[in-house]
Amino acid sequence: MSFTIEQGLFSPEFTDYHAILGVPVDADPKDIRKQYLKIARRLHPDSCVKESESDRQKAADLLTRMVNPAYEKLSQEKNYSEYCVLLRLKGQQALRQQETIVLTTEAARKLAGESELDSTYRMTVKELSEKQYEHLNQTLQVTGQISELNLVYLMRKDGKIETLGARPAAAATSGGEAGTKPSPVRSTPKPPPTRMQLIEAHLRRAQEFEMKQDFAKAILELREASQIDPKNGHIHTRLGSIYLKSNQPTMAKIHFNAALKMNPQDQTAIAALEKLDSSGTKAKTATQTPAAKGGKPNSAGKPNPKDKSGDNGGGLFGLFGGKKK
Repeated sequence: MSFTIEQGLFSPEFTDYHAILGVPVDADPKDIRKQYLKIARRLHPDSCVKESESDRQKAADLLTRMVNPAYEKLSQEKNYSEYCVLLRLKGQQALRQQETIVLTTEAARKLAGESELDSTYRMTVKELSEKQYEHLNQTLQVTGQISELNLVYLMRKDGKIETLGARPAAAATSGGEAGTKPSPVRSTPKPPPTRMQLIEAHLRRAQEFEMKQDFAKAILELREASQIDPKNGHIHTRLGSIYLKSNQPTMAKIHFNAALKMNPQDQTAIAALEKLDSSGTKAKTATQTPAAKGGKPNSAGKPNPKDKSGDNGGGLFGLFGGKKK
């Protein structure tokens, strides 16, 4: 059984242990333990005797590979402290990049614009957790939904604003009663960004990093854009160009070739590959010339294979600072 979850806080580098246990991100240790025991009883073999062999195996896998590791992480003080720091950083990062966040569930979108943040968040998490392990074929989906709620909650708490993207409430007009507070305004949450908007945001940030000559971050932004649309030839061309600027010709060629597969008429990719191939040919020729290598020709007019004086390596690496022998 695969345990890949791509919603909310989950990523290849981060696991949302609170979502796995179906508890709020600021849950009390006693509540975490209580919830863990409830889930463990549900997934225990003695509780699954009436279920199919397939479901019994799913229950065992969920318990040993997801639930137990999650509780171990949240129940040990040192691990929990380190995890909470990462959790807060994830919320801060998401807040900075909120234009790239896509909320896939109605519950998360509602929470993003909810005026009663805390109560709505806890109530919705509780409702989802009650059915999280009821039907095991829906466990991962519900866990992802809880993680989206965790993500929205962290973003709003860290941002110290009532609603994401909301403008401050207008001051009371002169016609209002003195001393009365304006009625709270519930903003309508912004619709999630489209696929194209996400790509454009990554491309824009990549260009900004490229102008600052921070090629590593520019490459990271473009790679994330490529994950959204792997068949976008323009992204591969941009990646090839930046890899070339950062003296990584092999990676540059890979992406230029990928761009040409999408668009054989891509002139930027064609010109870059021709330049790379020309440079590679010259480097190879230079390394095979006796005078260039410093070797003494033998009777056949070829360099002496035993004479390695002045050998600097060949191929593309000869042009870009190859390894010294």
